[in-house]
Amino acid sequence: MPNSSSITEFLLLAFADTRELQLLHFGLFLGIYLAALLGNGLILTAVACDHRLHNPMYFFLLNLALLDLGCISTTLPKAMANSLWDTRAISYQGCAVQVLFFVFFVGAGYFLLTVMAYDRYIAICKPLHYRSVLGSRACAKMAAAAWASGFLNAVLHTANTFSLPLCQGNAVDQFFCEIPHILKLSCSHAYLREVALLVVSLCLAFACFIFISFSYVQIFRAVLRMPSEQGQHKAFSTCLPHLAVVSLTLSTALVAYLKPPSISSPSMDLVVSFLYSVLPPAVNPLIYSMRNQELKDALWKLIGYMLLQHQQCACNIK
Repeated sequence: MPNSSSITEFLLLAFADTRELQLLHFGLFLGIYLAALLGNGLILTAVACDHRLHNPMYFFLLNLALLDLGCISTTLPKAMANSLWDTRAISYQGCAVQVLFFVFFVGAGYFLLTVMAYDRYIAICKPLHYRSVLGSRACAKMAAAAWASGFLNAVLHTANTFSLPLCQGNAVDQFFCEIPHILKLSCSHAYLREVALLVVSLCLAFACFIFISFSYVQIFRAVLRMPSEQGQHKAFSTCLPHLAVVSLTLSTALVAYLKPPSISSPSMDLVVSFLYSVLPPAVNPLIYSMRNQELKDALWKLIGYMLLQHQQCACNIK
């Protein structure tokens, strides 16, 4: 059996065997990827260009859009290329890079969602202290801490995983390189080190979940005590999108990793992993723009400006 020193590439799990279905999957992936690029790109541009959105909540949303773009760009382009060129191969170095960036973007995104819960808690439960607690410097430090924590976590996991001897072949039962599936190829008890690291990461993720849950218990208690219906509606319009994104991220990840072995199969694993790795980055912009009137106004203003510029360019060409 090959060991890790002789492995030059891994074989990813294919979505389909027939050429027609492969091309269909390529078209579907391309549509989802373009929608994610457009949605997150519009949010980035709107927040950067509209001065009304220059506050902590939208600063964190801008960071989340960047992380979502990075996350979906780590997995989907390679899956599209494999479907288009009818191949399953990914190089050893490419697999390591994919693991590094996927763990980085997912981890940093989850840490950032925790910071965003704290932002909503201060804004609603302690509004008089909002500007003093969440000044520009504090926001920058919290965002940087989320990015740095995600990167440190990714480096530890990637270095530990790819230092293991691999002697169970090179077929990864997933459409992208994922740590649990690479660990299955290990022939050494040293893989228990990575399992221990994964347990530590899960405990940290659970602590973040407890913090988010506690924040929203306090938020809902404060909102329900508001005498004004308009104030309640405004508070819910800023909190519910964030809560929906957190729920979507956690539910898809939990289904992917905690589903019973009795219902596990390659096709089921493929669909579930696609949902948790691709769905949240693609639909997060839609979730945030549905109930947030300020963001919707900024997006319509941006789209109107772009259409006007396009019309002017067309007239100049004529």
